[in-house]
Amino acid sequence: MAIEGSISQFHWGNPHVYIYVEVQTNSGSLVEWEIETDATSILSRSGWTRDTLQTGDPVVVRMNPVYDTRRAHARLVSLSKQDGSIWSARSSFAGSTSDLSATEKADSISGIWATPLATNAHLWSLRDNVRRLTAQGAEIQAAYDIASDSPAGKCIAYPTPTFLGVPYLNEIKILDDRIVIRGELYNTERTIYTDGRDHPEGGKLTNQGHSIGHWENDVLVVETTLLEEHRSSLIDGSPMGVRRRITEKFRLSPDQTRLLIDFRVEDPDYLAEPFQGTLEWVHMPQLEIIGIDCDPKVSTRAWSSR
Repeated sequence: MAIEGSISQFHWGNPHVYIYVEVQTNSGSLVEWEIETDATSILSRSGWTRDTLQTGDPVVVRMNPVYDTRRAHARLVSLSKQDGSIWSARSSFAGSTSDLSATEKADSISGIWATPLATNAHLWSLRDNVRRLTAQGAEIQAAYDIASDSPAGKCIAYPTPTFLGVPYLNEIKILDDRIVIRGELYNTERTIYTDGRDHPEGGKLTNQGHSIGHWENDVLVVETTLLEEHRSSLIDGSPMGVRRRITEKFRLSPDQTRLLIDFRVEDPDYLAEPFQGTLEWVHMPQLEIIGIDCDPKVSTRAWSSR
């Protein structure tokens, strides 16, 4: 869908930037569209700044409206300004794992890695077509109210495997006794202990859990437990419980430009069978991680009536 109008507001914030466009209807009245796009770091890499749009600027916007036709809310596809420039959120970001023209080969799993949109879509396809919930899990999912229950609306980070599939940058650092994976979204950090320790008995449950790892040749094998319950860990209202155990294997692709990550989630409370798959990250050493903070007032805006 495309609309033509003028900028009424431009809110530069995280986790999403919002653009408001006033459009004149056939009857002559004005409708203000609320257009949601990516985080400030994603837009910054594509050339945006907080001054890219000014109140009164004439624009043409291509967008995807929400299904609820009572709301004038949409996701941005692209925006054209009067000077002929065209703006989109992810013009600098790898859209798929085949978009590798700017990458360099990696010597190990350490470095900066981008999660392509194709990886994000693949995870949702696995979720929708492969994952099977228990009856209890399905019942809890059916009762989910995104406006009041969404962890993202409360700025709660996503645990793995969603951590692996959200389309942002990640950095892996290999230290003597541990490996640290820093995710750009919400500045999430995972620590994987590689010093031979086991999971602590009666350890504290946390959002990212307790991870231990070891090397099998060039493959990093990780086991994570002690994860606190998450109300919508795959962003569809399905719960994941405190008894879940997650195994991941990180390895370089044969051409050394991608990181292949196998995951397997066991959750006796909410999964009828283990949920597993393989995701890919793309080596992007030319990009710099810009942490994405989270303002709860911004994170719930998409679901709040204005």
